[in-house]
Amino acid sequence: MTSSFSRRSFLGLSGAVGLTAALSACGGGTKIGSGSSTPASAAPTFSGGEYSGPKVTLDYWNGFTGGDGPHMRAMVEAFNKEYSGRIEVRNITRRWEDLYPAMPTAIAANKGPDVAIIHNDWIGTFAARQTLIPLDDVVGALQLTEADFIPAVWNAGVYGGKRYSVPLDVHSLGDYWNKGHLEKIGLSEAPADKAAYEEALAKLKEAGIANPFWMPNKWPAHLMFMSLLWQHGGELYSEDGAKALWGSAQGEQALTWMVEQIDKGYSPAKVAIDTQYAAFKNDKVSFTWDGIWQINDLKTNAKSLEWGLSPVPNIGGTPAVWSASHNFVLTSQAGKDPNKVQAAKFFIDSMSRQSTEWAKAGMIPARNSVREDPAIADLPQVAMAKDVGIFHFLPALPGVGDVQSKALELAVAKAVLKEATPAEALKEGVATADKLLADNKRKYGQ
Repeated sequence: MTSSFSRRSFLGLSGAVGLTAALSACGGGTKIGSGSSTPASAAPTFSGGEYSGPKVTLDYWNGFTGGDGPHMRAMVEAFNKEYSGRIEVRNITRRWEDLYPAMPTAIAANKGPDVAIIHNDWIGTFAARQTLIPLDDVVGALQLTEADFIPAVWNAGVYGGKRYSVPLDVHSLGDYWNKGHLEKIGLSEAPADKAAYEEALAKLKEAGIANPFWMPNKWPAHLMFMSLLWQHGGELYSEDGAKALWGSAQGEQALTWMVEQIDKGYSPAKVAIDTQYAAFKNDKVSFTWDGIWQINDLKTNAKSLEWGLSPVPNIGGTPAVWSASHNFVLTSQAGKDPNKVQAAKFFIDSMSRQSTEWAKAGMIPARNSVREDPAIADLPQVAMAKDVGIFHFLPALPGVGDVQSKALELAVAKAVLKEATPAEALKEGVATADKLLADNKRKYGQ
């Protein structure tokens, strides 16, 4: 997706107000843990190899409605052509903000997907409701291990000791930079550490770039904050999911640095949503941190702009960046039909292995063998994965999206808008987060 609105809708607001409530309502009560009439253990075991059963039709839901859509359609069409007569996959595309609340009710009515793509931060929520079927047998039969994937994205698919997804990609924040602006101060690429980055900002301002680094208060401000939090050595949540930890000293350091960019005049105050990216496309901004999904948009809609892409600079001392992932999952609807289960698991494995086409959508392949394919070696996002240790993901906590949108995102916005100091904003946000986390533990039967 190249649309920043769409990205905000399902990443920045992945647990937006109403979605968790909708999921709860589907469960028929306040405790969510029985969204499927078919227990996960009822699904037949996958033994690997090609599908050999009778012809089946699989409904495949995903949210690829933007520039990434044609690439996914091409992958599905190639699969259908190769396995015609045995498996037909119906590619059903919905906006992410519509897909997530619709899945549980549709599956309960047997009108939902058999296989789907969801983001890693939704795995815990749907797994807790038994909307998904574990895929441990798939990775076991295929002898897939952490060594076959980027480790962090592989581990992001585990909830409650079971694997519920096979990752397709990684998409993260990156540092986009204006080549012409940097040439004015004698640089050929973006600085990679705090001292050099701040020195570059000062020189750019002296060179006549009024505001070289606009600081948003909304999207993708919370993604920037999480990246900086991890860089400073902080964590988002406790391992048991009971406490928010982002109000720590490391969190205050991260948020303070963001506010300082306004105080130093590198950014105007109260940057309206999306204007920092629009300003970059219009040659007004030297640096902007945004998702790698913007690559194709810049290639298509900013042809006169000379730009580069680098990993987010190491401001806090440890290289780290917020990341997310599209993941294949198998639903409890398919679990009612043993043939659909086998066909869907075969489809998931096949798509994962043959995802070179997906890299052209601007994503980083999660599978090492695909990422190392010479055919995609020159794509700008692939270079972002030279150090796979930088990628950090939200934990697989049920309802974590609500905590992010109702607490963390608001705290970041308050500080950047100067409505509270970083310490005050974080303290208030953590108090809200802890209440939401406690509610989620009761709601999801943890």
